[in-house]
Amino acid sequence: MRAPNRLQWVVLVVGGLLAMTAGAAGTGSAAPDEAWNGLRITIGFNNVPSAPGLETAWGFAAVIQGLERTLLFDTGGDGALLMANLDRLGIEPGAIDGVFLSHAHGDHTRGLEPFLSRNPNVVVYMPASFPSELKRIVDRAGGQVVPVSGPTRLFGGVYSSGPLGFAPEEQALVLDTPNGLVIVTGCAHPGIAHIVRAAKRQCGGSVRLVVGGFHLLRQPEARIRATIDELKALGVAQVAPSHCTGDRAIALFRKAWGVDFLDGGCGAVIDLAP
Repeated sequence: MRAPNRLQWVVLVVGGLLAMTAGAAGTGSAAPDEAWNGLRITIGFNNVPSAPGLETAWGFAAVIQGLERTLLFDTGGDGALLMANLDRLGIEPGAIDGVFLSHAHGDHTRGLEPFLSRNPNVVVYMPASFPSELKRIVDRAGGQVVPVSGPTRLFGGVYSSGPLGFAPEEQALVLDTPNGLVIVTGCAHPGIAHIVRAAKRQCGGSVRLVVGGFHLLRQPEARIRATIDELKALGVAQVAPSHCTGDRAIALFRKAWGVDFLDGGCGAVIDLAP
């Protein structure tokens, strides 16, 4: 066989390098299965009670462990209460790597500054439309603001839905796990079914769990039942509604999902094995 000429050598070398690059990009585009071992969501701030010994107040915050980076999802409406609850839950603020803020309402952001006083060295993911004062709070503490303006992969298999809706814009956290999507919402102002549809378009696959506020507190029962039907049609396997979902809606979700209804109140711990 004739040896390759100079041009053929160049083509072979460049082709090999491109193949290596594509292979590396493919393996880095999603978190390996072992990254999801021990995935745990702990509700640290909520107006819906669950575990004894924790104080409740209007708002929402959750700590997500078992990822490549530990995240605090929202910061509740009272920083001192959030810090006290995290201490009682045995969660060290200094072990948290990033903060994900769903929307700019105070019951989800007032705990930010007190949290940063305990751990300023974090990345804070927030919609780009957030008020400049919230961005300055992070800057003054020494943290890093990452503005989110559209559907975004944050790291590994962890995504932001991008800001959805308006007045307020709200982003949801989407975890693309080996057993389906886990979607965490603050208040679901854009509509919980709309958020789930957006996450499915973004990442594909089935929906394992939706947890957080579903914004159904003052909705008529017909609207609540219609939302349940929508989520069932979207294939949502498990739900853990709380915060602004409302007691009546929570009871209807509990009945509709049965054993696949999970406690999402203050102090609840949701362990998601791979």
